[in-house]
Amino acid sequence: MPNPNLQARTALPARFAHFPFNISQPLQKFALKLYSFLFKEQRAINLSLVEALRGALKMNRQLSEQVSALQMQSREMSRHLAVLDSQLSSLNSSLEETSDKTNAEEHSLDRFYAVFEDEYRGSREEILSRLKVYLPLIEAANIGSDDSAILDLGCGRGEWLELLQAAGWKAWGLDVNRIMVAQCRSRGLEVAEGDVIQYLESLPDRSLGAVTGFHIIEHLPFPILMKLFRETVRVLKPGGLAIFETPNPHNFFVSTHNFYLDPTHLKPLPASLMKFIAEQQGLTNVQIMELRPHPESAHIVEKYQAIGVELAEILGQHFYGAGDYGVIGYKG
Repeated sequence: MPNPNLQARTALPARFAHFPFNISQPLQKFALKLYSFLFKEQRAINLSLVEALRGALKMNRQLSEQVSALQMQSREMSRHLAVLDSQLSSLNSSLEETSDKTNAEEHSLDRFYAVFEDEYRGSREEILSRLKVYLPLIEAANIGSDDSAILDLGCGRGEWLELLQAAGWKAWGLDVNRIMVAQCRSRGLEVAEGDVIQYLESLPDRSLGAVTGFHIIEHLPFPILMKLFRETVRVLKPGGLAIFETPNPHNFFVSTHNFYLDPTHLKPLPASLMKFIAEQQGLTNVQIMELRPHPESAHIVEKYQAIGVELAEILGQHFYGAGDYGVIGYKG
């Protein structure tokens, strides 16, 4: 239906009655048409504005409703976030407690092992005396300066570090046992606390003159043992030296009894196996140094020659032979 407000006028508004329209009829018609045209356009504009305002009001109400809904959702989300934050805080506390507990458990045997070393490994004086056999190797390799330092893995009470320090060589140690680390530091030795593999992995290529480890390789699972040798070769400078000492299972007393006195030992490592591993992982000129034979080993053949020289030699090797051995290799 046509909008009555937009229909054409048939007469001028009453307010024009006072206007002196003493003009001809055609001119009045023209004035009426002109007036209708002009004010029809204005009415159309006014109506459009009214419709636009109505639309804006409707949209405003809709937006207001949406804002209210979003505010409700926001409050609900805030409540959920508060719950999640509380749960996360609880989980963090639980993880910290678990981490502290795990850390405490990992180091719970530190004191036991420190006392165990004193009881079964030998006194510090005995160990110092035993380790002196390796000093000529360090000297011959021309290492131990600031740019070719020596790292002792599983340094324990620090006897080897003391010998190196006394000789004027640059060296530091690493151990996972906090008590032993503290003992070493109390004697002025430079020792870090940490895991052997992780520590080696943190070092640059060709950064060390020597890597040593006395009675640590028998504590390692085989994959870790292999990685130890790979990392050792990586961090050694060309001409650098690796020394690892371990119990000698060729000696029956060691392989059947003494080895198992230490509950943290995994399995005996034959010298031939360790020589093979060292060579396979990149060390050259690999040697086995047999150490600490029984005091009577030199007299076994003479003592038991009645059973035959060959049998006496076998007896001497397996029952009176070296209790430990060192596997020694160089980086080419």
